[in-house]
Amino acid sequence: MSKSNYLEEALLNHVLRGVPFAPPTGIFVALFTTAPTETTPGVEVTGGAYARQPVTFGVPSGGTCSNMADVTFPIATTGWGTITSFGLYDQVSGGNLLYYANLTSPRDILVNDQVRFPAGQLLCTED
Repeated sequence: MSKSNYLEEALLNHVLRGVPFAPPTGIFVALFTTAPTETTPGVEVTGGAYARQPVTFGVPSGGTCSNMADVTFPIATTGWGTITSFGLYDQVSGGNLLYYANLTSPRDILVNDQVRFPAGQLLCTED
């Protein structure tokens, strides 16, 4: 996953300048129909029962950590469009984008579809 400019600057300030950085009280997975970048927020899914979902990550090993449990989104009550990417936020709505990545295979989400990331599938790596 790539880090957002927000997180890059927060980490640099914290590690190199001693500026406090309070860790988020929760991490939430968001889905996008247009991918975010370091400088643009992307287009997040809206409507049709969509809501960001909480995720908990395990202890890092070898510079990587992954989601400890399945992350399951609500059943779509309308089409959500083609999901191309996902991101990790520090709030259930609004908030700051922390990490983002493109899906290996974009997926059209139609009425009655459900998106699920099995445990261990969301990998966050630092190198």
